[in-house]
Amino acid sequence: MKIVVIGGTGLIGTNVVNRLRASGHDVVAASPNTGVNTITREGLAEALSNAQVVVDVANSPSFEDKAVLEFFQTSGRNLLAAEAAAGVGHHVALSVVGTGRNPDSGYLRAKDAQEGLIKASGIPYTILQATQFFEFANAIVQSSADGEVFRLSPALFQPIASNDVSAVLADLAVGAPVNGTVEVAGPESIPMDAFARQFLAFKGDKHQVIADTRARYFGAELNDKSLRPLGQPRLGPTRFEDWLAASAARA
Repeated sequence: MKIVVIGGTGLIGTNVVNRLRASGHDVVAASPNTGVNTITREGLAEALSNAQVVVDVANSPSFEDKAVLEFFQTSGRNLLAAEAAAGVGHHVALSVVGTGRNPDSGYLRAKDAQEGLIKASGIPYTILQATQFFEFANAIVQSSADGEVFRLSPALFQPIASNDVSAVLADLAVGAPVNGTVEVAGPESIPMDAFARQFLAFKGDKHQVIADTRARYFGAELNDKSLRPLGQPRLGPTRFEDWLAASAARA
C-alpha cells in the first residue's frame, strides 16, 4: 500500500514512516525538506500519485493565533483538494483532545477548523485526537513563566509519549476509515502543576511552581475536562516517570 505521511520528517512523522515501512508499505515522507509543501503545493500532486492513504501530522511553524489558523486552513484545503484529485481513499489526521472545548486557545481553534475541513471534504477519514506529549514538557513549563516562578493550572490532564501516539497512527493508517474521531491519551491523569514539578525535579531545577486556577494554557483557562478525553480513549502504555528514566538513560 502506498501511504504518504505529510510532516513525515518531524517527531511523529519520522516514527510513523519507520513503523509503516517496517510493515512493508511503500511510504513517502513528505515535507518541505523532501520537496513537498502543502502551503505552496510544491510537489504535492506528484507525492500523492497512486497513494491509497494520507497521514497528516504536519504542524504550524508559528503558534501565533492568526498564523496558526492560516497554516491549518491553507494546508488543509490544498492537501484535501490534491487527495480528491488523486483518488486517495483514506485521510488520517493527528489533532488534539479538546479542540472544540477551548475556544480561547488560538491553536486549538485552528485544529478545530482543520477538523471541520476534513469532515466536509467527502474523503473517508479518521481523526486521531491526542493529549499533550511528554516531549513538550519543557515547552509547557516555560510557557507558564512569571518572573522567577512558574504558574500552571492544577487542572487534570493526561499526557502521553509521542511513541505511543505514533503507534496508534500507524495502526489507523492501515485500517478502514472510521469517518469519526478516535482519542488517545497517556495511562495516568495528573494535575498540570504537579506534572511541572515532577519535570523540574527531574532536571534538578529548583524554581517554584505555583498552582493557579486562572493560569492559561496557550490562551485557555482549564478545568478537569478541558484537555482530557471525554469518551473511551485508547491508552498509551508509557508512564511519565518511566519516560523520564528512559530519557535520562539515553542522555
